[in-house]
Amino acid sequence: MSTLNKVVAITGASSGIGEATARLLAERGAAVVLGARRTERLDLLAASIREAGGRAITCATDVTRRADLERLVGTAVDEFGQLDVLVSNAGIAKTGPMSDLDVDGWSAMIDVNLRGVLYGVAAALPIFRRQGRGHLVTTISTAGLKIVPTQAVYAGTKNAVRTLLEGLRQESTDGVLRTTSVSPGFVRTELTDSIEDARVREQTRRTMDEFGIAPAAVARAIAFAIEQPDDVEIGDITIRPTVQN
Repeated sequence: MSTLNKVVAITGASSGIGEATARLLAERGAAVVLGARRTERLDLLAASIREAGGRAITCATDVTRRADLERLVGTAVDEFGQLDVLVSNAGIAKTGPMSDLDVDGWSAMIDVNLRGVLYGVAAALPIFRRQGRGHLVTTISTAGLKIVPTQAVYAGTKNAVRTLLEGLRQESTDGVLRTTSVSPGFVRTELTDSIEDARVREQTRRTMDEFGIAPAAVARAIAFAIEQPDDVEIGDITIRPTVQN
C-alpha cells in the first residue's frame, strides 16, 4: 500500500516535527488526523492542508489522557474507514540538573513521553490487529543514545520508549505490525519552551539556532519509513545535524 492510500494519525501535530510530517504526508496523498492540545493551531494547519488539496481533520488530544488517544484513532476510523499509521510525536523536555529535584517535571515527562506513547499503543493496536496491518512510528531522541548532563530523566523516558517498542516488535513478527523509532538530534522546534530551567533553556535554544535541522528533514525520514511495502520494516532511524557530536 502506498502512502497515497494511507490514513495517518499524528500526535503533537500543532507544530514542529508533527506539523511538518502532517504537511508532507498530506502532500503525498495520505489522509491525516491531527492531534494536539492547541486546537486553534490544528484548525489552521488542517485548513492549510485542505486548501492545498489534501485531506485533514483535527481531534483535540492530550496524550496524558487515554480517552483522548482512543478518540483520536477512533476518529480516523470513523472518518476514513481505517487507521494505517499512528505517529506518536508529542513530547516535552523538562530538562535540568537532577539536583534541582524537579519531581513535578519528571512526572510530566513520564506522563507525556512514556505514558502517552503507551496510551497510543493501547488505542491503535486493536485496530491494527483487526485490520491485519498497522504501523507505529514514534519520535524518540538522540538524547537516549548519548547521555549528557541535565537530560538524564528526559533521556530515561525516551529510552524506556525505545525498549518497549523493541519488545513489542519482537512480540509482533506475524507480519501485522510494523514499528519505527525515529531519534532526531537537534531540530528547530518549540521543544525548548517546556524547559523551565532558564540557563538550560537558553543554552539549548542557542544550540538549536546554531545548527539545528529543519523539522521537514525528520518528516522526510518518517515518510520514508511509512512508504515502504508492508513486508519491509524500517526499525530505527537516527537523524541529526552533520555537525552534532
